[in-house]
Amino acid sequence: MQSPLKLTGIGLRAPHYAEFLEKRPNVAWIEVHSENYFGEGGQHLNVLETLRHDYPISLHGVSMSLGSTDELNWQYLKKLKDLITRINPCLVSDHLCWNSVDGQYLHDLLPLPYTQETLDHLVPRIQQVQDFLQRQLLIENITSYVRFENNSMTEWEFLTEAATRSGCGIVLDVNNIYVNATNFNYNPDIFLSAIPAKLVQEIHLGGFTSMLINEKEVLIDSHNCPIVPAVWDLYQRAILHLGRKATIIEWDTDLPALDTLCLEAYRAEKILRESYAVTKLTA
Repeated sequence: MQSPLKLTGIGLRAPHYAEFLEKRPNVAWIEVHSENYFGEGGQHLNVLETLRHDYPISLHGVSMSLGSTDELNWQYLKKLKDLITRINPCLVSDHLCWNSVDGQYLHDLLPLPYTQETLDHLVPRIQQVQDFLQRQLLIENITSYVRFENNSMTEWEFLTEAATRSGCGIVLDVNNIYVNATNFNYNPDIFLSAIPAKLVQEIHLGGFTSMLINEKEVLIDSHNCPIVPAVWDLYQRAILHLGRKATIIEWDTDLPALDTLCLEAYRAEKILRESYAVTKLTA
């Protein structure tokens, strides 16, 4: 039997409900996709209401579309606020992106231009969401496969400025840093070292796949396979820089056995404890 984890958990998906309820694994917390629990009842919400008594729960959304030029979706935000009231999550998060236009939603998380104009549009929207929900929001760095010619700052500068100006926190996805750095040929440690530790409240780890596009290998943030050694190494360096941060293992498709997913969380916990111990010894 593994000892209970203190800071690492897993993204809980429906195929694992029954086994998770039966085994009650020793993960520190769980994270779910908010939109799956917007109904009045049903299995999804019943499971969440059962588990909330034994595990801290984080709500992680994919449809807030913070960067869109559409008006904020107040119907969506009302459902999220109702869910927050019902579940009392430890964290609420979404992505630094846009995925809707003219009220039509796209099944992807799309990048924003990294400019002051974008920040001037984005920051008040984040603040409006936080005021409406009456709690802090966390924003996550996404993977992207294009860059805008009019970018006037780096991704890490944009993420830091958005969080600082709006008063929100950051979900730092270490796998996304690695994927973007590889695809656009820069050192991921430059991104990592530029993020103020005080802004980061959560870390995500996940797997990626690769494909050939125009005879070039491109990494795809697929969340359907184990975390690779290079991302584990980057996570270790993240902990050395950021300190102890709550961590979630994300795995969305081609789900493995629940035990396999929990083993990834145990590995993250071991790295977190060992890396943090190093920082304390050298402080």
